[in-house]
Amino acid sequence: MAQRFPASRDEGLQPALPPVPTPACHGVTNTGLSFTVASNPYYRSSFAMAVMFHIPGYVPPGYDQLKTTILQKERANIERTLWTIKSMWRKAGVTIVSDGWSDAQRRPVINIIAINENGPVFLEAVNNKDKLKTKEFYIAEKLIAAIESVGSENVVQVITDNDPVCRDSGVLIEQKYDHIQGTPSVAHSLSLALDNICAAKNAENVVYKDCHWISEVIGDARMINDFICEHTMLFSMISDFSKLKVLGIADTRFALDIVMLKRLRLIKQSIIGLVLNEKWPAYSKDDEGQAQLVKKKLTDELWWDQVDYILALTEPTYSMIRSTDTEKQCIHLIYEMCNGMIEKVKDIIFRHEEKRAEEESTFYSVISGILVDWWGKTRSPLHGLAHALNPRCYTTSWIDEGANRQPPHKDTAINEMANDCLKKLFPAADDLRAIEAEYAKFSLLGTELASSGAGGFSLDCITDRDLLDPKAWWVTHGSSTPRLQEC
Repeated sequence: MAQRFPASRDEGLQPALPPVPTPACHGVTNTGLSFTVASNPYYRSSFAMAVMFHIPGYVPPGYDQLKTTILQKERANIERTLWTIKSMWRKAGVTIVSDGWSDAQRRPVINIIAINENGPVFLEAVNNKDKLKTKEFYIAEKLIAAIESVGSENVVQVITDNDPVCRDSGVLIEQKYDHIQGTPSVAHSLSLALDNICAAKNAENVVYKDCHWISEVIGDARMINDFICEHTMLFSMISDFSKLKVLGIADTRFALDIVMLKRLRLIKQSIIGLVLNEKWPAYSKDDEGQAQLVKKKLTDELWWDQVDYILALTEPTYSMIRSTDTEKQCIHLIYEMCNGMIEKVKDIIFRHEEKRAEEESTFYSVISGILVDWWGKTRSPLHGLAHALNPRCYTTSWIDEGANRQPPHKDTAINEMANDCLKKLFPAADDLRAIEAEYAKFSLLGTELASSGAGGFSLDCITDRDLLDPKAWWVTHGSSTPRLQEC
């Protein structure tokens, strides 16, 4: 039945009609599109182009054209764009990266991406909802399909999350492909290490005894954060004191507890001003007990001292997460960063406890044990080889920067990892002997012979170890070891 409008009191007037929407608004609402489409740059540029040109008789493409010929042309255009990246896969090698995620309906999704120094290429998103019982085999199957689509000969490593199921899928891939490394994500592993430190729950665990106070402080911070976020007026009042607000942290963020603490610390004076404001009792009276607890914690300097200590001792790990959670190449720095991270944590704890370096700290032993354990689950031979091929690690200046440092070829653990990786990458005996000879030649950079230009490297290359990044150094000076130069 057609809608009836109220009769007008004036016989000469027609009934009032609802307002006619603007064409853009009508197009969005009529097709069920989200209003966030308006922020899409392509949506905006299409309207900008339309008003710039007057094309008499122009008719937009129809449904059939959009889903067939135009779609095919657009796909071909994208493929041409991606070809500049794909054409370098064989020469530069490829890393397959997988990441567990959840879509808007909270269904588990696995994203699979191929990436090298030229950029990332999205390959597939897989719905993993009904594959929980055989998850590691299912993940391995999807990753193997991605490897084959890229070309197994082009793939150097597969990076996954560091949960047991993903690690097991990495093992299955290594069993199928002798030359491919299964490498857990460094950023994810360090985030899990921070979770162990910040969320000690088992009272029988040795970690709980020394770290439960951290869990209590973070629990208080979450309570404060949630209380303010859940009270609309309090949340809006913060803008009177600061341009920044408390954060609603998504579970997908690495080190989310540390991110939350950082923001609270950043707006410390603002939220203290909020709870001391005369409007605080009126806007928090619906939950007076919790409001009083929030006020008590925020005005307690001892509690803030604990927050500062937590942020200080986790900062080296958090900084390494930020450095590794990026598309920028950093594999050659991982080993060095991890060792440096643990040393920085030790310095912070010993300074806080006012202990000398030769003394023992139970708290540091627990924290370092967690970090070393996760590093042991994460490191791969590729990390060792990348470190061993970093020219800077053979310089006197680098060696003198830290205690007990030595050139990689003299470090037993590094040397073993580098040789294991070379064996995987070059399984043929003749290739392996040739590459090992080049590695030995390059290792002369760490000896006194380097000063005389021994090993086929010029004196300029010795100087440039401190001046050029590793990639630039190998491009400029690596011609005497061509196989290593291609690694």
